[in-house]
Amino acid sequence: MPGPATTHEAAPVTDKIGIVAGGGTVPGQLVATLRDRSHPYFIIGLEGQVQPETLDGTPHLVVRLGAVGTALDALRREGVRRLVFAGSVRRPSLAELRPDWTATRLIAKMGPKMFLAGDDALLSAVVKVLEGEGFTVERADRLLDGLLAGAGYLGRHRADAAAEADIARGVAILRALGPLDVGQGVVVQQGLCLGIEAIEGTDALLARVGPLRRDGGGGVLVKLRKPGQNERVDLPTIGVATVEAAARAGLAGIAVDAGGAWIVDRAAVIESADRLGLFVKGISGDAA
Repeated sequence: MPGPATTHEAAPVTDKIGIVAGGGTVPGQLVATLRDRSHPYFIIGLEGQVQPETLDGTPHLVVRLGAVGTALDALRREGVRRLVFAGSVRRPSLAELRPDWTATRLIAKMGPKMFLAGDDALLSAVVKVLEGEGFTVERADRLLDGLLAGAGYLGRHRADAAAEADIARGVAILRALGPLDVGQGVVVQQGLCLGIEAIEGTDALLARVGPLRRDGGGGVLVKLRKPGQNERVDLPTIGVATVEAAARAGLAGIAVDAGGAWIVDRAAVIESADRLGLFVKGISGDAA
């Protein structure tokens, strides 16, 4: 575990990308893309969340979430000013965070109420603080081709009339809940809301709704960005694991926010959806 934060003289600012890496495969894909482009990068791996294989053979530092001073010192020492957040991050409690002196100072700047707010408010506050520290926060899909969902279908399967009605119902539910900063996903079957994604995440939502399915066909997972969501650090995301979990839950397909959701490893998602008989569709978040 990293020791106390120390202050180092900042290196000259470069075009090097700083990757704040959480869980999942997006950080590794981003690293591979930057390597292919011979673009310099440095990884801040979040302890207990980043996949070890993401860090293999890379310039990196692993820090706990509360060791903000250590992370900022390392980024400045590397001459990094451009930051990209990539991968899933489990939100810690304040007790788990164990903030260092720098984190404590920044929390005071954000205000303690930020930790009682939803993810959107907290992430927006984090971005604002980082910008105040001289960093620019960029969207991962600006660097990683094919990550952002487009409109229309991926793969060969299509939604029937019942699934389209369930998609519209799911969009209406998420639009109603969005201002409350609750959830990015919902599962609807035959017009009934089987489950809403909260802090447990999409995979746990899909495991939970499987036994709740009604007799008969269908059921869809709908994932949309929320109003006011900070799109530079957090967008709805699906991948192969999402498709497989939706199939286990007996769903007919997945609808995601076109232009506002990430599809991790698009080719593999298409292959899995085609093999398992699910549709994957990019939709407008206004299509309720």
